[in-house]
Formats: sequence, C-alpha cells, structure tokens
Amino acid sequence: MQSSKSSSFNFQKIPSRYASIVLPFFLSIIMTFIVSCISTLRSMGLAQFSFHTWISTWGISWLIAFPVLLLVLPIVRKITMLLVRPA
Repeated sequence: MQSSKSSSFNFQKIPSRYASIVLPFFLSIIMTFIVSCISTLRSMGLAQFSFHTWISTWGISWLIAFPVLLLVLPIVRKITMLLVRPA
C-alpha cells in the first residue's frame, strides 16, 4: 500500500539523471549568496553595506561558481570515495 502524502507543492519532478546538474546549481546559489554577503560586509562595513552591491557581487560569484562546481564536483566525489569507507 502506498502512502499518499499531500504536499503544498504540486509540480512535476525532473528526472534523476539531472541530479548532477541540479545539486551544483543549488549548492552554488546558496554558497555564493552567503559568502558574497560576508565578503561585502567585511569589505564595506555595516554602515556602508549596500544591498545592490551585494547582489551584483553575488551574481558575478555565481556565474563563476556554477560552472566550476560542474567541473570539480566529479573529482571531489572520487577523492571522497578514496577517503571514506563504504557503509
């Protein structure tokens, strides 16, 4: 018997073969969002902090981070598998 969980998000999920693109996509968004905020605050200070400056630096950071993650993530996975014992 299948359990029918109701969700407030009713959308068509994308196929699992795209997980290798979706994971770095969201990872790069979240990481660059946080790091660019910290960098902008650190360089400008709280008094001079500008939301516009932060978002523009985030956009540039994300444009670089996403393709880099697409290239580096398979290598990082292999290194991780060399260091981590299988369950």
